[in-house]
Amino acid sequence: MDSSQFFGVTMIAYLLAAAFYLGLFLFKHPRIGFIGMVLALSGVIVQTAAIGLRWYESYQMGAGHAPLTNMYESLVFFAWCTTLFYLIMEYRFKVRVMGAFVMPCVAVAMAYASFSDRIDSQISPLIPALQSNWLIAHVVTCFIGYGAFAMAGGLGVMHLLKQSTQNKKASAASLFASLPELKVIDDLTHKTIVFGFMWLSAGIITGAIWANEAWGTYWSWDPKETWSIITWFMYALTLHARFTRGWRGNRIAWLAIIGFIAVFFTYFGVNFFLSGLHSYGSS
Repeated sequence: MDSSQFFGVTMIAYLLAAAFYLGLFLFKHPRIGFIGMVLALSGVIVQTAAIGLRWYESYQMGAGHAPLTNMYESLVFFAWCTTLFYLIMEYRFKVRVMGAFVMPCVAVAMAYASFSDRIDSQISPLIPALQSNWLIAHVVTCFIGYGAFAMAGGLGVMHLLKQSTQNKKASAASLFASLPELKVIDDLTHKTIVFGFMWLSAGIITGAIWANEAWGTYWSWDPKETWSIITWFMYALTLHARFTRGWRGNRIAWLAIIGFIAVFFTYFGVNFFLSGLHSYGSS
C-alpha cells in the first residue's frame, strides 16, 4: 500500500467517526461516542503512518521534502492536527460530545483532499521559495493554531445552540441536554483560543524569518500575509475583550466562529481568489 491508500482509509475512519459523534449528540448513548473516539484515534494512527510514508516516498522519488507543500498535503495535515488536538481535549476534559462539532469539519477536509485533482496529490519537487529549513517550522506552527481555532469555532456553535434552548420548549432543550453547561463551554473556548493564538503567533514569526531568507524582506503585504495578520488581530482583540472587558458567553462564541471564518479564508480562500507570493499553496 502507498500513502494515498492509507489516506483513503483515514478518510473513511474520519467520516465514520463524525457519524458516530453525531449519533452521540442525537441519541446520547455513551457506547456510540466511544466507537466514534476509537475511529478517530484509529484514523490519527493510520494518518500518522501515511504522512511518514509520503515523506519517505518523496525521498524515493528524489524530491525529498516534508509533505506540507501544496493544498492536498496541507488539508491532510490540517485534518491530522485538528483530530489530534480534539482527542487530547476529549481525554483532558471528558467532553466527548465536542466531537459532533469538530469531526465533521475534519471529515470534510479529508474528503476534499481525497477527491481533489490528482495532479495536486502527486509528489513533486519544491519550488525555490520553499526550499528552506523554515518550511516545517512555519507550516507546523500555523496548522496547530488552525486546528485549535477549528475546535474553538465548533465550541462557539455549541455555546450558541445551548444558549438558544434556555427559554425554549422542553423538546428543544432535551435535544441539547448532552451538551456541557454554558460555563464549561465558555471556558473551553477561551483556553482553545489562547492555545491557538500562541501557535499562530509563532507561525507568523517563523514565516517572517523565512520570507526574509527567501525574498529579502520580513513582510511584503502579500494577500496571505495580510489576511494572516487580520486573523491574528481578530483573536488578539477577542482575548483583549475577555481579559479587560470581561466578555464571555455569546460574544466570545460569535468571535470564535467569525475568527475561524477568517482562518478559513486565510488558508483556503486566498489561494483561489487572491494572487500573490503564496499562490503556490493552491497547486
